[in-house]
Amino acid sequence: MTGVHRIAVVIPARDEEPLVGRCLESVLDARRLTEARLPGVRVIVVVVADSCTDATAAVARSAEGVTVVETDAANVGLARSIGVETAVALAGGADGLWIANTDADSVVPRRWLLEQVRLARLGTDIVVGTVRPEFADLSPEQVRAWRATHPRGRANGHVHGANLGLRATAYLAAGGFPHLAEHEDVELVERCLLAGATSTATARCEVVTSGRQYGRTPGGYARHLRTELVPATRSPESP
Repeated sequence: MTGVHRIAVVIPARDEEPLVGRCLESVLDARRLTEARLPGVRVIVVVVADSCTDATAAVARSAEGVTVVETDAANVGLARSIGVETAVALAGGADGLWIANTDADSVVPRRWLLEQVRLARLGTDIVVGTVRPEFADLSPEQVRAWRATHPRGRANGHVHGANLGLRATAYLAAGGFPHLAEHEDVELVERCLLAGATSTATARCEVVTSGRQYGRTPGGYARHLRTELVPATRSPESP
C-alpha cells in the first residue's frame, strides 16, 4: 500500500532550549507547504522533551499546533518510541501514516516532507536522507574534510535520526525504535529491512544539524565529527 494520508513529525529533545525553536520553525514551514500542496494530508508534530532541565518543553509548547510530551526516559530510543506512539494515537492508527523523524538541534528544508511523500507514493517504505553539520560549528579543517568526503547532491545511505522517514506500518512490523541510548535509528532500519521493508536513500532534501563536538552520549554523530571526520581524509603518510 503506497498511500500516505497523514504525516507525523517526531522530534526528541533533551535540553535543547536554544535550538528547538529554530527546528520547529523549519518543521512548521514544511508542514504549511505540504498541507497546501497535498490537500487532505494532515501533518502532526510531536516533540518529546526527555529529561529536560531547561525550558525546552515551554519553547516547544509556544509553537502553534505542536504536541509536547514530557518524559524522564533519558534515552533517545525510548523518547522516539514515545513520540511515535503518541503520533499514531493522534492520527487514529497506523494505516496511511508516514513517520518523519528529525532532531531538535536540526533544521529541515521546506520540501522535506513533500520529498518523503513523493518517494513513499512511488512505493518505498523507508527514506534515508542526508545530513550535514552546521559549518559555523566546525573548524576550517573539519569543513574541508566534510566537503572532501561528502560530495554535494550524492546520497551516501548513512542512517541518521535527524533525516529519516518510514511508514508507520513498517515501523510497527519491525517492533519500533529499540530503547538504545544511541544508534537506535540504525538498528530500526536494519530491523525494518529484515522484516521485508524497502528503502531509498536520497540527497534531495538535506537536513542541517548542529555541529556540536560533544553530544548527549559518548558515541554518535558528535563523536564522529570530533574524532573521525578529519582523519578520514588523511593519507597514511600524513603527520
